[in-house]
Amino acid sequence: MWRCLCGRAALQSQKDNRSKDERICRSLSLFFLSTLCALLPGCGGGSNASSVEGAVTATSNPLVAQYTVASACQGQAMVEFGPDTTYGRNTSWYALAGNHRKTTILVAGMRAGTTYHMRAQAQCSGTTTTTADTTFTTGALPSSAVFPALQITRPDPPQPSSEGPGIELIDTIAPTANLMQLYFTDRDANPIWYYNVDAGYYPFTVKQLPNGHLILSLTSVQQLPGSILREVDLAGTTIREMSIDALQQKAQAAGFDFVPAGYHHDVLPLDNGHLIVLLNCFKDFTGLPGYTGTITVQGDAVIDLDQNWNAVWAWNSFDHLDVNRHLAPYLINNVLDWTHSNALVYSPNDGNILLSMRHQSWILKLDYNNGAGTGNVLWRLGYQGDFALTQAGVPTDDPSVWFSYQHFPSVISQAGSQTTLGVWDNGDYRVLTTSGALCAIQATTDCYSRATVFQTDEGSMVADLSWEYLPGNLSVWGGSQVQLANGNIEFDLNAPFTEPAPNVASEVQEVTQTSTPQLVWKMDIPVPMYAYRAYRVPSLYPGVTWQY
Repeated sequence: MWRCLCGRAALQSQKDNRSKDERICRSLSLFFLSTLCALLPGCGGGSNASSVEGAVTATSNPLVAQYTVASACQGQAMVEFGPDTTYGRNTSWYALAGNHRKTTILVAGMRAGTTYHMRAQAQCSGTTTTTADTTFTTGALPSSAVFPALQITRPDPPQPSSEGPGIELIDTIAPTANLMQLYFTDRDANPIWYYNVDAGYYPFTVKQLPNGHLILSLTSVQQLPGSILREVDLAGTTIREMSIDALQQKAQAAGFDFVPAGYHHDVLPLDNGHLIVLLNCFKDFTGLPGYTGTITVQGDAVIDLDQNWNAVWAWNSFDHLDVNRHLAPYLINNVLDWTHSNALVYSPNDGNILLSMRHQSWILKLDYNNGAGTGNVLWRLGYQGDFALTQAGVPTDDPSVWFSYQHFPSVISQAGSQTTLGVWDNGDYRVLTTSGALCAIQATTDCYSRATVFQTDEGSMVADLSWEYLPGNLSVWGGSQVQLANGNIEFDLNAPFTEPAPNVASEVQEVTQTSTPQLVWKMDIPVPMYAYRAYRVPSLYPGVTWQY
């Protein structure tokens, strides 16, 4: 209605030749209506309602820009960026405040010392508006930390189109403080994001959160305050953090039957804003078979933190597993490293949790039931577990077919009772015979690592090794494995027993998931930058995939 009145008033102002008094009266009416039109959203046509302005500034991270969008209307906006005006990459969509209020978007994923073009796209009421192109030049990499000299290998001629999309997340454990330990690179090994870890700490875990931030689990080296759980944004600004001491107080207040001693190995963000954290806990035992006197046993616990990081659910390995089962002795300073869990995985089809337990060579399913579960162990996958084993559909009782001392299981797909899991099989202390003989670490012909895919069926309780690839080495510890969007498998062979090339601490490979796997892409990470985890993620933003 007001748009109609404004338009009619303007038309009559141009054509009215009536008396001076009438013109004065009508002018006053026009002033009133035009003022009211300026105040009402959508009045006077779409040009003002859809107007969008953008500006870009630097942040404390030289590889990250802050793009500010001001829009007359409420809606959503994202930023496109790239080395030229074809752009090629974009952020997630973010809500616009409207009424010309500012919305800030952190733009990350750029190389150092490079000029990038940027523009914002805004969507309001079905209309898309694009801001003018602007440029931003990233700064240099920090001089306070040394980035490793990564080496990329591709087939000749290279075929980037055959590579899975995304970028590389690299989480290293370095013995010296001046080495960059946590960063992302493009697939040409150029750093495009990094985080300066606190001196005296190393990043045991980094995961992307549904809100676009990152969650870090930082572990102290020696004689420093305990481990820290920290949420940061893409500029590296701390949003919130919680020390292990603070979590101990929350666990006590919640009435849990254990004391969390430290964050370690993994953190699992859930879509509802909860965090599942993996923790150490300890308990003394006297007269434990195979040991004399009293020893301290190191086990694992899991705590569910709600959106406010309050402890609302817990699981304790001492309540559910046999402390007498250990495949290899790990007694150091009278402490038995009994379970040594290293990964948490969410099972979408039933809301339960998978827990990778390295020193048991098991993957457990815990009854989490989205926070309402009993914590009971629903099944154990692996040697001496609850599943019968087949290889390519053929039954086998060969225990060496199972994974051993594994890392980083991931859910590839789920359908009914069937779940397909990717597992990085380190192979330490592999069980070789039905009598329980173990491989010796020094004998790499028996102790070998594999990228594996297991298809499990909870209806028949059968697990089938459907695919494997042996790169011909032993990954003594660490490592990861993911299936990429194009079906290829990428794995991180960390801490190789035999260096595949001089001074190589980790070798990350992408291979085809075929009967005869072919190398598609490889990254070598030099000593002493051991990549506890190195794997491909779609981009730095939730719901966004960067092709290259």
